[in-house]
Formats: sequence, structure tokens, C-alpha cells
Amino acid sequence: MPDPVRLRRTIEQATAAFLNTPGRRGRIIALSAASDVLVVGDMHGNVENFRRAMQHAALATHPHRHLVFQELVHGPHQYPIGGDKSHQLVDLLAALKVQHPHQVHMLLGNHELSQWTGQWIAKADAELNDLFRLGVSSAYGAAADSIYNAYERLFAALPLAVRTPNRVFLSHSLPSAQRLDSFDVAVLEQFPTPPNALQPGGSVHALVWGRDTRDATAAAFLKMVDADLLITGHIPCPNGFSVPNHRQLILDSMGTPSSFCLFPSDRRITHTELVACVHAL
Repeated sequence: MPDPVRLRRTIEQATAAFLNTPGRRGRIIALSAASDVLVVGDMHGNVENFRRAMQHAALATHPHRHLVFQELVHGPHQYPIGGDKSHQLVDLLAALKVQHPHQVHMLLGNHELSQWTGQWIAKADAELNDLFRLGVSSAYGAAADSIYNAYERLFAALPLAVRTPNRVFLSHSLPSAQRLDSFDVAVLEQFPTPPNALQPGGSVHALVWGRDTRDATAAAFLKMVDADLLITGHIPCPNGFSVPNHRQLILDSMGTPSSFCLFPSDRRITHTELVACVHAL
């Protein structure tokens, strides 16, 4: 495990970098000088897939490439003495953001939202927030509270969406059809976010929890955010990715197979071209 003092400093630096990312307005980032974008789906603690994404991105040799992560926490890997190891991905993300502050982005997902706001989230009779916190304690002992508080501040700083110059919109998910009428698109440009938007029934909660992938829902949402194509995660895909409609691409980067999408962002592309940019991770 890294030294807790140095780790906390890195997380704090990453948090500041997320808040000061060029093109950020509220909780949305509008990329400008981007030649291409590599985006992955949910990883849920998969350190090896995180490293593969870094290798594929090769940010040091591609200064105009952007790398977008989502959903890192709450995974299947646990410490022998108990607790979820997925906080290790947050550590890696923080270090990478500090190294490439303008090129690395992390979208707020429903699991990070739940961990940050203390909303119950369970799977297989286990409360995932508690397992995550226990994992931090297993790793950092007496320094665990300090590290955990730094994680919470980082989650609170994460953007909700990235918009590319060629009208591709990246978010963890999209609101369901029944939530679209009450969805306040203006919340994307607000920071701090109104607390009620983070709770069930609120716009942020609807954005990261929705599972409605019908063509009409995606079309209506894209009209609201003034974009043409949508890339999300959130929904597991047996083949590593899914094409649920004519406007959306879903990526899953947790297990095997896993996928990423590396697409040009300096020219308009079609949905067919976007899907052709999907590769095995």
C-alpha cells in the first residue's frame, strides 16, 4: 500500500485538478482541443483492466487524446481480513489525474454517488458502502478515516458528463422516460449540486441510475443535452459492449470480455462509425 500521507496529498491534488479541468462548467466538461477520446465502461475494482486502458491510451505520446473512466468502486475483490479492494482504483485514478490533469476524466457513477452520499446500495446481501469503508480500514489502519474523507471529497468533485467537439455525450447513464419530464438539465452546470438533486427522485440520481435504453428515450435525452450520440456504462454487457438503439453505445470494462471505445472527436461521426471504434480491452 502507498504511504498514507503521500496518498492523501495525491488525492487532494487530483480533487483540485478535477475541479479545475479546462472546459469545466458546473459538473459538465466541454472538450475543445481533443483529437480523439478513449472511454471505458464500469471497472468495479479491476486493476488489470485499468492498467490496460492506460496502456491503450498512451497519453504521454498522444497529448490531444482524452481518457474517460467511470464506475471504479464496489468490486468482487476483498482483503483476507475483510473489505473491498476497489479503493485501489481510486488511488490509481488520483495519481493518473495528477500526472495528466487535462486529459484524464472520471464520470460520477451511481456507486460513487451512493458511497459519497451514504445511500444504501447492496448486492448479494452485502452492503457495498460498508465493504468499501472496511477495505480502506484494512489497507490504511489508523490513517483510514483521513484517506476515506479524501475519497469523499474527490467523489464530490467528479463531473457528471463530458461533451466532445463532435457532439458525442458521455455520461454514466441517462434518465428513464418517466424521469425525463422532471429532469433538470441545468443541474449539469451547477456546482455545488443542490442536495435534492442527489437523492432518489432528483436529476443527478436519475442520470446515474436510469436503465431505459429505448431509442425514443435516448433521442429525447440527447435533444435535452444538445448532442447527437451517447456513450454510457452502468448496464452489464455479456459481450463487453452493447448497442441498444441507433444513438447509444454501452461499454462494460469490468470482466472478460471487456471493451473500450477510441473514437475521433475532431470530426462528425455516425453511430455506425462510433460502434466500429469499439475494441477489446
